[in-house]
Amino acid sequence: DQVGIEERVARIKTRSIKGEAKVQGMKLALSMIDLTTLEGADTPSKVQQLCYKAKHPHDALPGLPTCAAICVYPSLVKVAKKALGDSGVKIASVSTAFPSGQAPRNVKVTDTKFAVNEGADEIDMVISRGHFHTGDYNFVFDEIAAIKEACGDARLKVILETGELGTYDKVRLASDIAIAAGADGLIIEVHPCPEKALSDGDQALEPEQVADLMQRLGVFAAAAGRT
Repeated sequence: DQVGIEERVARIKTRSIKGEAKVQGMKLALSMIDLTTLEGADTPSKVQQLCYKAKHPHDALPGLPTCAAICVYPSLVKVAKKALGDSGVKIASVSTAFPSGQAPRNVKVTDTKFAVNEGADEIDMVISRGHFHTGDYNFVFDEIAAIKEACGDARLKVILETGELGTYDKVRLASDIAIAAGADGLIIEVHPCPEKALSDGDQALEPEQVADLMQRLGVFAAAAGRT
């Protein structure tokens, strides 16, 4: 219901939190951040600096939580693991030929296993959008299931690339497929005003759209025996 979603978005834009509740809300948000560097020019020293920032978000402000995780390419997972030590900050790694996803499945599985063996706690995969757009949903499902198996004990998050899916209905369908295939979570761009986003605005969902999606997925996951 696009009209209903837009009405709920308009309402949530008028809400605000103040005082101590705002401080706690900001700390909660900080503790859920994945600091990320995914550039062709990434180096071990850059990853080490990122890991320090994840452990110490602001040296002049004591009492801040650490970030949830850092996210790097598979080749730099081992560097991150050593730099983070026993800090509790998780290591996420993209795989499956991120960002395009244009690689054979055996390459994607090998990519994933390498990252996990290097010490990744979480794998962030992209779906094969080309197969999705041609209606080959079984291919998308099977590929996610294969990557989930390759993850072993590592958690699997599926990057939906919502801007390339085109419509909210397709985002919902891709989400259903990912959860049914075994994904532990989804990665979705969110912005209260996508048209004002500094980057990825065309890919962003509004908060109420995400809330609607999560409520729907909760019912779907329960029906599929997931929590």
